[in-house]
Amino acid sequence: MNLYLAGPLFTQAERVWGLRLAERLTLAGHSVFLPQEEVKAIATLDAETIFRLDVDGVRSADAVVAVLDGADPDSGTSFECGLAFALGLPIVLVRTDFRAGGDALPGQNLATVNLMLSQAATAVVARTDPREGLEELASDLIRALESLPVSMPPVERSRP
Repeated sequence: MNLYLAGPLFTQAERVWGLRLAERLTLAGHSVFLPQEEVKAIATLDAETIFRLDVDGVRSADAVVAVLDGADPDSGTSFECGLAFALGLPIVLVRTDFRAGGDALPGQNLATVNLMLSQAATAVVARTDPREGLEELASDLIRALESLPVSMPPVERSRP
């Protein structure tokens, strides 16, 4: 499956963790678009080029894996989830952060994040116990990916 791995990429720790997760997904047979790696192949780091690269990465994916750690999920990751949802792509939310910052409404898929992100999810992988590591998370994520629907209908606009 072609995956777009969305998540914050601002610190060395975030980039290394994302790379390690991408490696595990690749070992499981998936092709992973990791923005921090893809940007290395472009000639210029101007805003429009990076924007188009990432949008095209989402468009060419079969599914989006979105890391929603942090007190408030990364705004770029939130945009990528919205784009994926509008395109009808399955979205697997990943949460390792034990802090709560969501809406926690009845029936919400993942109560520790924003309602809109939570309800856009096709699947949720949450490993918030600090004693658990990347291996357990990656195993759960791979199982979640194996059970995804092949495709989902694009969002239909309702008209008054």
